[in-house]
Amino acid sequence: MTKSISCNFTGKECNWSAESTRNDDDELMSKIKEHVLAEHKEIEWNTENIANIKSLITVTKRFWWWG
Repeated sequence: MTKSISCNFTGKECNWSAESTRNDDDELMSKIKEHVLAEHKEIEWNTENIANIKSLITVTKRFWWWG
């Protein structure tokens, strides 16, 4: 399972994106926090915004077929 997020999902003109292939929310949120604090200083890192950001994370399930 891969979790990913792209900054352009938020309506910002930003091409940044990140993903976690280990299904690790902490790893992905760490990457997001680092980006938001560095590039989007106008966004406050609070519980409401964190919840909004988490709602933008997409999950892709990958299936392996054995033949």
